[in-house]
Amino acid sequence: MNLINETHDINLTSWVESANQANIDFPIQNLPFAVFRRKNSNEEFRGGVAIGDQVLDLNVVATANIFNGLAQEAVVAANAPALNEFMGMGQEYWSALRLALSQALRAGSEHQHALADALVAQSDIEFSMPCHIGDYTDFYTSIYHATAVGRLFRPDNPLLPNYKWVPIGYHGRASSIDVSGQVFHRPNGQTKAPDAEVPSFGPCKRLDYELELGIYLGKGNALGDAISISNAENHVFGFCVFNDWSARDLQAWEYQPLGPFLAKNFASTVSPWIVTTEALAPYRTCWTRDENDPQPMDYLESAHNREAGAFDIQMDVLLESEKMRADGTPACKLSESSFKHSYWTVAQMVTHHTVNGCNFLPGDMLGSGTQSGPDHEEAGSMLELSRGGKESITLANGETRTFLNDGDKVIMRGWCEKEGFNRIGLGFVEGTILPAK
Repeated sequence: MNLINETHDINLTSWVESANQANIDFPIQNLPFAVFRRKNSNEEFRGGVAIGDQVLDLNVVATANIFNGLAQEAVVAANAPALNEFMGMGQEYWSALRLALSQALRAGSEHQHALADALVAQSDIEFSMPCHIGDYTDFYTSIYHATAVGRLFRPDNPLLPNYKWVPIGYHGRASSIDVSGQVFHRPNGQTKAPDAEVPSFGPCKRLDYELELGIYLGKGNALGDAISISNAENHVFGFCVFNDWSARDLQAWEYQPLGPFLAKNFASTVSPWIVTTEALAPYRTCWTRDENDPQPMDYLESAHNREAGAFDIQMDVLLESEKMRADGTPACKLSESSFKHSYWTVAQMVTHHTVNGCNFLPGDMLGSGTQSGPDHEEAGSMLELSRGGKESITLANGETRTFLNDGDKVIMRGWCEKEGFNRIGLGFVEGTILPAK
């Protein structure tokens, strides 16, 4: 299965000059989608595509009527306050529009004059959620994260026996997911200290982030119909960077026997751009399972999944404290990891999620789970970095943390790079914590 096509050619350049700069997130080989409008305007939100430091306004593209066939149908659908209709059209339409946009934005394109007025500087826009997320499921795909966290809660039995057999997930809360720039109050709830006889109520004391990817579903499946692993990726529209904020002290008290609840549903933040699965084709890599571990059941196994089911998407986490903002000092990096370490692939998540007949709708989202790597420095949460709050993390300006303080802003970034292909980025997601109400 050859997933590389002309849109990935490293030699492509754009008439949008900023797209040709080195090491940017949005060269012509990327072309991610978002929903935007100009700042301080009463404009309708509508679809846009990132190119360099600009956004291509799909309202202008759709009304210019310069595309044909599937591409024109797709751009009309993407010219909307939410991308669900476009996402539900399927791979054939996504690819047709991607190719048409790539050709229209290339240096020397006959459409340059028609589209010159379709560009809006990214510095002049604001985002809405890229789609309506009807349902959200958070997975637990990093065995390094699962083992480290399990060791904190269950020292004698850190990794439960089902982990290596089943892509574990739980049904999350879609209503509290918001786009980058989300500001929220520290959650209140019940906690119970280890030496206390009864629980207490008040603000969370162990607020944390989780470094994740969001995986957007496109074309859905009918209730009762499973999606096979050979067809799973045809249902995946694209990816974003995702911060699934967590209240660890609430979590410790409530998570047994039914799993995450109030510790997870008060806020979750997504980056505004959806990088399509097709754009990520060059950064796929082989997926393996340790020969000493259980191998996937037949319904979770395929040659393609072994050969190219993993994605080498690099991610990092930065923290900007109130003091850093006041002093004008930059945010400091806490850790960096990659999605290639995931124990389960996207295709396996999709397939397992539907094997019982569960139906997806366009815009549904999967969380990858916290993406921690094999080394402690690659941990995707403060829970791991501080070893359960037992070790302080020293920031670049001398401040220390075990968990997040009020006023802290967490910034997460994602990108892909590989020899022979242009670097592309997923952009960034940021959110800021306010004091509890």
